[in-house]
Order: sequence, then C-alpha cells, then structure tokens
Amino acid sequence: MPQSPAPCLHQLDHFVLTVADIAATATFYAKVLGMQAETFDTPDGITRHALFFGHAKINLHQHGAEFEPKAARPTPGSADLCFLTHTPISDWVDHLARVQTPIEQGPVARTGATGPLTSIYLRDPDQNLIEISTLD
Repeated sequence: MPQSPAPCLHQLDHFVLTVADIAATATFYAKVLGMQAETFDTPDGITRHALFFGHAKINLHQHGAEFEPKAARPTPGSADLCFLTHTPISDWVDHLARVQTPIEQGPVARTGATGPLTSIYLRDPDQNLIEISTLD
C-alpha cells in the first residue's frame, strides 16, 4: 500500500520574542517598523502583548516571566529576523534616519526563501538582528 504524503506547512502564524522590556520593544516595533502593538486576553484570562503585521504576529514574553510552554532557553537578543516589504529600501533608509535608528549594514544583496533580496540590517532594543528586505 502506498504511503500518504508527509504533511506540510503553508504559513507562519506567529512567533515569540523574549524581551527585557515589553514597553520598549512595543514602542520600537510600532515606531520604527510600523507594527501594531496590542494587549489581549487569552481564553484562560491571561493578559498578553503582541505585535501585528501583515497576516502574522509576534507574541512578546517578558524575560523571567515567560508563558508556558516556552523555549528551552528564552533569551533576549537571540533572534535574527527577516521581514519583507513592498516599500523601496531607499524609503526605509530615509525613515530610519528620521526616527534616529542606525542601519548596521546595507543596502546589500541577499538571498531569501523565494530568491534574491535587497536588505538593510538594524537592531531592536534587545539587540536582535532585524533584516528589512525587498524582493528583487
């Protein structure tokens, strides 16, 4: 009898960032990256914090007070994230200058999940590496 195909994933719903300061992180991601910071209650009545963008979100866990289950070693500053944008990189360079957020590297050519990218790199308040990219 033939085997069934392996199940596959089709989209990222959310991921968790463990952070030193939820308010500072929420302010940075809203002001610098244009995400929507929200507080919400879970079905079991726990108040949580998240950042929404596109069709995804980032849940924020306060370091030392993470929600269960959690990563084996939740650590602020351990992430390396790439976000895609339709906005020209030159507009991002101008925006980051206006909000006084230094660019660590770029614009540079990179390769993403679907092909060539043009990217810039910056750091969030926990020193996570943030890559902002356009598809070439």
